Amino acid sequence: MAEAEQESLDDLPPSAKLVFKVLEYNGPLTQKGIVQESMLSARTVRYALERLEGIGVVDEDVYFADARQNLYQLTDAAPKAHPADGDGDEAEACCAE
Repeated sequence: MAEAEQESLDDLPPSAKLVFKVLEYNGPLTQKGIVQESMLSARTVRYALERLEGIGVVDEDVYFADARQNLYQLTDAAPKAHPADGDGDEAEACCAE
């Protein structure tokens, strides 16, 4: 019953999934960095980060270069997008065409 109530990455809006992918590909970024990479509005990025933090796949930390900003990164609990063993050939074949 608890699993049905808990939201997952698949249930999030496309903007939150995009922010997740930006963090996955680029590593830790500030909100400003995410806005630049994703081309989403600052408000949309803030909302997406709230949703991602709510399901526990994004952590917020202090950005030491500018303490007014926060640094966002994926947690260890975040799902990995790497293909499973054996699926890599299939992914390469579809992209090679």
